[in-house]
Amino acid sequence: MIRSRVQLTVRYAETDMMGIVYHANYLPWFEVGRTTLMRELGLPYRKLEEAGFRLPVLEMSAKFIRPALYDDTIEIVTTLREKPLVRILLEYEALRGGELLATGTTLHAFVDRNGRPVRPPLWASQTLAKAFA
Repeated sequence: MIRSRVQLTVRYAETDMMGIVYHANYLPWFEVGRTTLMRELGLPYRKLEEAGFRLPVLEMSAKFIRPALYDDTIEIVTTLREKPLVRILLEYEALRGGELLATGTTLHAFVDRNGRPVRPPLWASQTLAKAFA
């Protein structure tokens, strides 16, 4: 299992008239968590894309437990439980001071420039194998 953590501060523009974070804004936060985890692993999106690989979202889910508010400091915890083959499933938690606010998942597929499913490049597979060793 691989886990990454990143903090962000809720911006005013991310809230609604009640001062509560609008639900769709959790998706970019999850993306920040995902790209941080990939970068920390040594698999930055830029490098994958330059090598001709993409990771489109196939499925996503989110469950909202408590509201995040303007100016809150939020921690996004991203977890990769299993070494991916063609698909990669990531889990997310949004926390404020240890209090669970939301959870989510995204399922991605490794595809080539033409959108065909492929295995990750050899260097990415080797990096993931080391991380899961």
